[in-house]
Amino acid sequence: MKILLVEDDPAMHATLTRALERAGFAVAGCRDGSLALQRWQSSRPDVVLLDLSLPGCDGLNVLAQARQGGLDTPVLILTARGTVGDRVIGLNTGADDYLPKPFDLDELEARVRALVRRRSPSAASAAPARFCGLHHDEGSGAIYHHDRVLELAPREAALLRAVLARPGQAVSKERLFGLVFPHEPDVAYEAIEVVAYRLRKRLAGTGAQLVTLRGLGYLHRAA
Repeated sequence: MKILLVEDDPAMHATLTRALERAGFAVAGCRDGSLALQRWQSSRPDVVLLDLSLPGCDGLNVLAQARQGGLDTPVLILTARGTVGDRVIGLNTGADDYLPKPFDLDELEARVRALVRRRSPSAASAAPARFCGLHHDEGSGAIYHHDRVLELAPREAALLRAVLARPGQAVSKERLFGLVFPHEPDVAYEAIEVVAYRLRKRLAGTGAQLVTLRGLGYLHRAA
């Protein structure tokens, strides 16, 4: 199993690399936030361990860009920012788990293995690669309907990628808002409804529809 470790502190980076390699993981490292996304795309890891306080580009910005670009690798945030607000922001931006520093190395290994189990082939096979002819290319981030690229605004594409990953399952407005409007505190919460309205118009004729489930969020299903 391959891990991308994005951590700028040299001592912490070396300690975690040794511990993870002893546990049987192959570790690729990066210490600069501005290079992290490129390394993420090139190494194709099974799990990303991501610090938030990075030189060049903050870890949350790295995560937001990755999710917007279609990278769905499980992400475990490692950070000294331990407040509830920071955890909520991280999870809403697309993180899968959160481990505040300092932490026990055995717990880190257990959490990494739990993330890998969630991505097992049996779990992945439950979600079809295509839904009503729609699919997204993880490398480019483009979304296709059969062989035609859909012309979508960035926010429409971010919303569609999120619901396309879970066809037939509701995705909460809170999670979608965090993915569509990362680090935009001045945007009204209701703005997600405007993006959803525009996306519905884009999906006309594809055989798929975006449905609002009151109190739950949005559901992507066949028309």
